[in-house]
Amino acid sequence: MNVKALRRQRIKYTVRKKISGTAQRPRLCVYRSNTDIYAQLIDDLSNATLASASSRDKDIAAQKGTKTSKSKMVGEAIAKKAVALGLSECVFDRGGFLYHGRVKAVADGAREGGLKF
Repeated sequence: MNVKALRRQRIKYTVRKKISGTAQRPRLCVYRSNTDIYAQLIDDLSNATLASASSRDKDIAAQKGTKTSKSKMVGEAIAKKAVALGLSECVFDRGGFLYHGRVKAVADGAREGGLKF
């Protein structure tokens, strides 16, 4: 692993020590690659993924726009799936990434979609 990846790994472990998702308040985990962005709602008590969305989903990938605008769509999509499951609250896990740019866009999209965190 390079220095940047090791740094992100250490930050990720520190964040995960403090937060954990439950069935009523799952963890909204965000992963950002160079081209795409992924979001999952995770129940850590039962080790289950409740819902997921990514910029590779057909309806989002078909849209024109920047990576940031697609990230906001991912946030809205995950919020829509969460509301369909009857969830209104979650814990945000930025996954060691800075809360800026595309990660922030996912959070803003999820808030607009109806999730509280």
